[in-house]
This record gives sequence, C-alpha cells and structure tokens, in this order.
Amino acid sequence: MKQVFKTRVTEELGIAHPIIQGGMMWVSQPELVAAVSEAGGLGVLTALTFETAEGLADAIARTRALTSKPFGVNLTFLPTLVPKDYGSLIDVVVGEGIGIVETAGRNPEPYLERIKSGGARVIHKCTSVRHAKKAEAIGCDFISIDGCECAGHPGEDDIASLVLVPLTADAVKVPVIASGGIADARGLVAALALGAEAVNMGTRFVATRESPAHDGVKEWLVRAAETDTMYVMRSLRNTERVLRNEVAEKVVELESAAATACACSPAARSRSA
Repeated sequence: MKQVFKTRVTEELGIAHPIIQGGMMWVSQPELVAAVSEAGGLGVLTALTFETAEGLADAIARTRALTSKPFGVNLTFLPTLVPKDYGSLIDVVVGEGIGIVETAGRNPEPYLERIKSGGARVIHKCTSVRHAKKAEAIGCDFISIDGCECAGHPGEDDIASLVLVPLTADAVKVPVIASGGIADARGLVAALALGAEAVNMGTRFVATRESPAHDGVKEWLVRAAETDTMYVMRSLRNTERVLRNEVAEKVVELESAAATACACSPAARSRSA
C-alpha cells in the first residue's frame, strides 16, 4: 500500500495513512472498523456500544477475523444516569492486548495506569488547549483536538479547528490529531498544514457502505447543507451537535423553558404518566 504522508502518527500506530475513524456509538462496528484499517487508516471500536465486557470481547474477535491491521478501542467517560462498568471493559482491552485506546469525555487519569498496563498507546480527545496540555501531562501519547465543527460533543468554548489545531500543536510535544469538519483530502491537507499529524473523521464514515446506519441517514448526510446541524444540551454544559430535526428542535425548546436532564429520566416520565 503506497504511503503518501508519513507522520509520527502513522509511524507510531503502524498505519499507512494519517486517517483515524472516529469512535461512534452503535456505528463503529467490526465491519466498518476492519474496512478502515484494511484501507490503511485506523478503525476504532466503541466499547460502550457493546454494553458488556463479553460483548466488547466478541466485537474485538470479530474485527480480528476481518483484518490483521491495527485497530483501536474507544472508551468514553461521560456522566450517565446509569453508571457504566468501565473496569470490566478496561480488563477486556488489556486482556485482549489492544495496542491503541482512544479516550474521551472526562479526564482519563483514574483509568490511565490500568489502560496502559498492557502496553496500549492512548489517544485522548480534547476540545481545548488547556485540556490538551493536561492530557499530555498525565501521560497520554496523542492528542485528538476537536474544533467546534465536530459532531458529537464539541465542548463549550466554540473554537474552530482553524484556530484550535495550530494552538494545540504549539502547546504540546506529543502528536496532534485534528478532528471536526474534515471530510475529504482538502481537509486532511489543511490539517497537516496547521500542524496536525493525522485527522479524525466520524460523520464521513457513517455514509460508507460498511456503516450499519440506515440508508436514509446516509442519503441525508450526502445531501445535507452546512446549516442542517444544530446544538442541543447547551444549558447542561454537555453540548452535542446533532442533525436538525423535530426532536432536536423540541429539546432546544425544553431547554429554553429551563428543563433539566432529570425531566427526561425514566422515573420522571413514569411520574408524569
């Protein structure tokens, strides 16, 4: 496989191209992960998709049956109404000898020693320079920096990649991976010019044949304009970029009326029934 760009990310992760597939809940299944890795990028499974340690172990086995190339596992540490058993998921990651782990959400420091005990390199996703510097200080090997263009959780500072990527590259010594709004070769070249050594793409891979997303969703993504996404959960400081639709508009309406996360909990719905 011809290598066009060689960076510290490609060299240290053993991949041909500086392209990482974002860890996406329910979408980052073995078939997509293996296809990205086979094409020379880095596929990434999402641990929380599989709910249990056994489910994650099975997904790792299925991925290995489809590719012999490197792939990673995403562990996202977020506040949830139902606590997640991160310990058992990390045990699987270590026990299976996963060499690349992408962490996201809260500070991974409480879990970092255990994750790295099996020799894994850790990519931590950040949304600010200050968080990137902290991630480097606690021992993360790569920084994936998300500009506010990204889907999922863009952070609360609303700093675009054009500003955030070079500032982060200047602030840390470890390799930087650019994330947010990148969908083709133009975005890759731009990110490298800004000082990143790879890119992370999520939404772009949702529209691929190997993605388990519904064809209607894929078609919508291909047709979508730049104004067809929106933010929700800003009032909870847990901002998400989502597709603009009736449900998202209703969430924003509830937020403007000072609704809380508890208003959407199963218990609250039961009381209102």
